[in-house]
Amino acid sequence: MNDVNVTHANNATIAGQRSAIAVNKVLKNTYLLLAMTLAFSAVTALLSFNAQPIGIFPMLIGFYGLLFLTHKLANSAWGLLAVFAFTGFLGYTIGPMMGMLMSMSGGSEVVAKALGGTAFIFFGLSGYALVSRKDFSFLSGFLFAGFLVLLAAMVVQIFWPMPALQLAMSVGFILFSSAVILYQTGEIVRGGEQNYILATVTLFVSLYNIFISLVNLLMAFSGDE
Repeated sequence: MNDVNVTHANNATIAGQRSAIAVNKVLKNTYLLLAMTLAFSAVTALLSFNAQPIGIFPMLIGFYGLLFLTHKLANSAWGLLAVFAFTGFLGYTIGPMMGMLMSMSGGSEVVAKALGGTAFIFFGLSGYALVSRKDFSFLSGFLFAGFLVLLAAMVVQIFWPMPALQLAMSVGFILFSSAVILYQTGEIVRGGEQNYILATVTLFVSLYNIFISLVNLLMAFSGDE
C-alpha cells in the first residue's frame, strides 16, 4: 500500500512539474510575441504618420477580418504571419492620429503620458495576476456584458456622434481591457490558455484599446479635443 501511495505521489509531482513547464512556455512565448508585435506595430504606425486616416468601416472590416483569420490559423505556423498582419494593421490605423498629435503643441506629451499609463496598467495588472495566481474566471460574465454594452455604444457613436458618449466609451474600454488583461493572464497562469498566439492577440488588443482611450481622455481634459 505504501508503494502505491508513493507511486501516486510521484506521478502527481511529475504531472505538476510538466504542467508548470507548459505554463511557463506559454507565458514566455506570449510575452516574447507580444513584444515583437508591439515593435512591429510601432514601425507600421511610423510609416503611416503622413497617411490619410482610415475610415471607420474599412477599419472595422480589416480589424474583424484579420482577427478572424488569426483565430482560424492560430494552431498552425501561418498563425504567426496572421498575428503580425493583424497587429501591423492596427499600428497602421493609429499612425495618422499619432502624426497629427506629434505636430500639435503638447501632443508629444499626450502620447508620452498615454504610453506611460498603458505600460503602468499592463505591468501592474499582469504582475498582480502572475504573483497572486488567482482564478479570474468570475470576470467572464462582466466581460461578456461589457462587450455588448461597448458594442452598442460604438454603433450609436458611429451614427450619432456625441462627445460625452465618446468619453464614457474611453473609460469603459479602459475598465473592460483591464479586466481582459487580468482574465487572460490568469488563464495562462492556471493553464487554461495554451495557445500563445491567441493570448498575444487578446493582450495586444487590450493594450491598443487602453492606449487609444487614454489619448482620447488626455486630449479631452487638455481642452484640445
